[in-house]
Amino acid sequence: MRLLLMSDTHVPRRARALPDPLLDEIPRADVVVHAGDWVDEATLDLLQSRSHRLLAVHGNNDGPGLRARLPEVAHAELEGLRFGVVHETGPAKGRESRCAARFPDLDVLVFGHSHIPWDTTAATGLRLLNPGSPTDRRRQQYCTYLTATVSAGALEAVELHRLPPRR
Repeated sequence: MRLLLMSDTHVPRRARALPDPLLDEIPRADVVVHAGDWVDEATLDLLQSRSHRLLAVHGNNDGPGLRARLPEVAHAELEGLRFGVVHETGPAKGRESRCAARFPDLDVLVFGHSHIPWDTTAATGLRLLNPGSPTDRRRQQYCTYLTATVSAGALEAVELHRLPPRR
């Protein structure tokens, strides 16, 4: 099972549209994961129409329309792995232990908010993934997203993709 993970798209505030390389990945993914801060409902509509399956939450920059359509926390079992998605996890310091305590029944937690890619594992085995942002690199050198595969109950081939600068 192929996954496409993104967060903090902020369309149209940070970009007019999602980058083409990211859009090209959508039909290849069995599940598209979005960890919040969409900003506009049109991006949600686009991903819902193009994705085989969408697992998504709202973020702190999402208004009432998106909050009405998306949960604060989403859960799904994918090929035997228990996934969770949330936008905010708090400060980087102590994140692993804080998330492991908050989400003891998960194998993988996808989160956003910081726009900073993150891939760590808590002492409990909880894998924490932040795909960064495909439209707003903030303090990062590149805009980013993640792909991964799930096979036989294992998360494999987690890959951070750097997007070319917008012109």
